[in-house]
Amino acid sequence: MPTPPLISVLMPVYNAQRYVAKAVDSILHQTLGDFELLIVDDGSTDRSLKILQRYAAQDDRIRLISRPNTGYVRALNQMLALAQGEFVARMDADDVALPDRFAKQVAFLQQHPEVVCVGGAQDWIDAAGRFLLHHPEAEANADIQQLALTGQTPINHPSAMMRRSALLQVGGYDESFHPAEDLDLWLKLGEIGQLANLKATVLQYRQHDQSVSERLQDQQTEQRRRACQQAWQRRGITGTFHEAPPWRPVDRASRHQFVTMYGWWFFNAGQRSAALAYSLKAIQTLPWAIEGWKLLACSLLKPLPQPSSEKTDNQI
Repeated sequence: MPTPPLISVLMPVYNAQRYVAKAVDSILHQTLGDFELLIVDDGSTDRSLKILQRYAAQDDRIRLISRPNTGYVRALNQMLALAQGEFVARMDADDVALPDRFAKQVAFLQQHPEVVCVGGAQDWIDAAGRFLLHHPEAEANADIQQLALTGQTPINHPSAMMRRSALLQVGGYDESFHPAEDLDLWLKLGEIGQLANLKATVLQYRQHDQSVSERLQDQQTEQRRRACQQAWQRRGITGTFHEAPPWRPVDRASRHQFVTMYGWWFFNAGQRSAALAYSLKAIQTLPWAIEGWKLLACSLLKPLPQPSSEKTDNQI
């Protein structure tokens, strides 16, 4: 009987043909290669399945399942039922894992048996793979728990690695909390063990307007609130839900604000072509708003700041 892999990677895929090859490559080229890569193609209507079939034919660590669309949370539970590894790593089809992600997370979990789940810092990238910002996370269990109990998501889901035994103990993913099933899971895992994040960057986390978090923010907020309320009841505490403003665009005005902000970041970083691309996105979103046209003019005509510039706002 073959020896079970150390890690089971769970990656649901739905219409991700633009990004999925890079996501799979980033897993297959991990410095720690003792894993199985479980992939459910969740009824994709684009070329995702053909891309995945090509990879599966080339690497026997990939276990590919294709079936009609049921949603990614059910796909995660289906893969969890098949998983054989001691550790379960999450991965999304539009992100990129850094090469030493698994090695660092496994080492941490082996050194800290009290920890049931560990995430890590991320570099956020845009749809074209351009760097947007570095996003550290709270690292200590107490800080992570406090954030989770107020409705904030303290572990980036696709950066997480968990003990499979702990994940099964809490019943896996609860579909009724979609699209905040990750917060519900962190709250439940935090009741049977400790949570942690690595200071090290483990993932390039992609921001684009087709992501689940981007499309379903209002629903996600309400489900986070419900997850907190149930956790407060389980723990016998009185909690307070953190009412945070949207961290991603929710309408044309906020999309214009976000793309303009990123455009100025690129301009201040000396990346003229990226700043120009974002100025055009801003103008396309709100043609009558002056900020997009101002960004376009500067991107075309103004000398770029030095790379060491301290400017970070959208005023030049």
